[in-house]
Amino acid sequence: MTTKLGALLMAALLALYLALVGWRAVQFIGTGEPVAIVMGVALLVLPLIAVWAIWRELAFGIRSQRLVQRLETEGGLDLELPVRESGRVDKSAAQAEFARFAAEAEAEPESWRAWLRLGLAYDAAGDRRRARHAVRRAIELDRASR
Repeated sequence: MTTKLGALLMAALLALYLALVGWRAVQFIGTGEPVAIVMGVALLVLPLIAVWAIWRELAFGIRSQRLVQRLETEGGLDLELPVRESGRVDKSAAQAEFARFAAEAEAEPESWRAWLRLGLAYDAAGDRRRARHAVRRAIELDRASR
């Protein structure tokens, strides 16, 4: 719950930032000076790119969380990996189990469930880049199946 609260707080701060920067951009453009106009346009465009990137990340988080919840409801979330005393997953154990999830995704390349489990295994093993790629693939497959 604290993660969602943090995301909402950051979104509110971003909205405030956009309002203030937008106002400053309008002021720059209103001067009529060529350099100020360029700065004003940049102040309008760059935050919009940031908003797009943040929206994309939030949408990824929401969609992946929904898939994890669906898989858990179906009873297909069988990632029982040993944890260390710190509470973190033992990476060597995760890597040992990883082969099973990779083989499952290879055997069923059109199964979003297999790709999601593979992504969760990558994440447990500490490979965030591949985890995101596998989860994105799971999201695409789920969308295509609907």
